[in-house]
Amino acid sequence: MNRSSTASLRRPWIGGGIVGLSTAYALREQGVSVRLYETGLPGQGQSAGESRIFRHAHDDPRLVAFARESRAVWADWAERFDVELVSSDGAVAIGASALARLRVLDRVGGVAARAIGSDELAERMPLLAGYSGPAMFDEAGGAIRTRAAIKALAGELGDAVMTGEVVSIEPRGVGTVEVRSVTDCAVYSNVVVCAGRETARQARSVGLSLPVRLAAHVRLTFAVKGAAPARVACLQDGSGDFGAVGVYAAPREFVHCWVTDLPWSEDGVAVWEAGRVLFVAGHDLFKQAPSLGRALARAAIGDGLAAELMPEARLGAPQQ
Repeated sequence: MNRSSTASLRRPWIGGGIVGLSTAYALREQGVSVRLYETGLPGQGQSAGESRIFRHAHDDPRLVAFARESRAVWADWAERFDVELVSSDGAVAIGASALARLRVLDRVGGVAARAIGSDELAERMPLLAGYSGPAMFDEAGGAIRTRAAIKALAGELGDAVMTGEVVSIEPRGVGTVEVRSVTDCAVYSNVVVCAGRETARQARSVGLSLPVRLAAHVRLTFAVKGAAPARVACLQDGSGDFGAVGVYAAPREFVHCWVTDLPWSEDGVAVWEAGRVLFVAGHDLFKQAPSLGRALARAAIGDGLAAELMPEARLGAPQQ
């Protein structure tokens, strides 16, 4: 093992999923030198898969605002990297929960979303031609091109991405943090841990117990039977009319992985602080990664952690 020890560096340690990549890129935008540790290839853990849904609809208006900010960054990145990162198909949600979330969207403002009838629903999602219940359409929603996003961000970071499992994180008494990986030992001024299911283990090493729940997860991407329509909206099904609630789909592979979530919501996200180390936990964060990355970057350079990201804020929990 190469055990080179360096002087204090402003190079936060970051895991290599979409949140870590987004944070590292945001730090680069601030002129900060970054080193990103990832056990394997970037984006192959909790961020694996061919696509995700971008949607604004959430039960917590603060998360809606966060998603709105992220959507603007996704658009900026698409132009900057010259690649489509979110499709223009939109996102459909059906069931009573869809209309409840539409009311939240209307309250927050700035999101082009509306209730739609069965005719428009059938046009945007032909599979639902026989459904006549409540439905809404999010115009700026769509399928996130996950692999394109990972490739673009990792490419921008270049040799800042370092392959190697992090063995330990140890705060030191002089305002720095020592990180030991299987390939090196270095000292940094700040560390950000976005390591999926490994985040809670790393947090325990500095005395934090994160209420993270692990679950095995299967992601299925499917081929379209016959000729593909020009556009197919993404879908969230909260109706229960088809034998399951909470189903969502994005328009040929199986991906098996671990996912993490927080007890107050399946959309919950929080950041814990331990001195100069930040620990990020949550589920379904792909769509939120651009704005989350920028918030983490601001915290890492000393601007303070946004109040809504602190654990006691319970970001993502339904609001009264």
